[in-house]
Amino acid sequence: MAELPGIRPLSDYALIIDARTPKEFAEDHLPGAVNLPVVTQEEFAEVGTLHRTDPHAAYLLGAQYALRNVARYIAEAIAPRAPSDRILIYCFRGGKRSRAWADPVRNIGYAVDLLPGGWKAYRAWVRQELARLPATLPWRVLSGSTATGKTRLLQALAREGEQVLDLEALAVHRGSLLGEWPAQTQPTQKRFDSALRHALARFDPRHPVWVEDESKRIGRLQLPTALFDAIRSAPVVRVEADLRTRVRLVPAGLRSLRRRPRGHG
Repeated sequence: MAELPGIRPLSDYALIIDARTPKEFAEDHLPGAVNLPVVTQEEFAEVGTLHRTDPHAAYLLGAQYALRNVARYIAEAIAPRAPSDRILIYCFRGGKRSRAWADPVRNIGYAVDLLPGGWKAYRAWVRQELARLPATLPWRVLSGSTATGKTRLLQALAREGEQVLDLEALAVHRGSLLGEWPAQTQPTQKRFDSALRHALARFDPRHPVWVEDESKRIGRLQLPTALFDAIRSAPVVRVEADLRTRVRLVPAGLRSLRRRPRGHG
């Protein structure tokens, strides 16, 4: 399995620290990372605004915030760690925020690695992997009309030990007709890409990977072109069900909406 260049396999790290702001972390992050921001969202905005008029004062203010925040995190997140634990730290480009974290943790005695190029390099690597991995896997596609039980069949295959890629689960969406999952929002495109790469990398190319036939878009998320093309060219298993079964498989909430008389908003 391909690993991120410039560092050890992610499984070698006892702790992966994302030093960016909570907003950046929510958009996307490395698998298993915890968000311990050098500066909070508000502090980041304050330092950035000040930097436009007085860069020196901005660096002074940023250093104060960073030292205070890192000191608190050392007590909360670093102190419980074993001295032999290895730690990976990254920020947006692998610059000041990463070093603000790494220097004091190294001084304590921990083995610390920085991700070269930071999250931006990770994002580029994810996109490269999404262009490479789909063609390496032997796909088997379940196709059929809405509510014929394709997702249930995928779940049954997974329980039997088959390799399954559940795109709708990763996208938090039930497809074009059934729409979003109740009380849940879809991930960002970048987080979806990260989760998808992680899933693809775990498959054994010696065995089939089952997937449901999907359009290019799942809700507001888009499938990588290489994956979409691989699915389109793979062998297809057609799933069919009679009308009564399909009605029974449609979620109850959607059936009630369809039965509602016209004029009732």
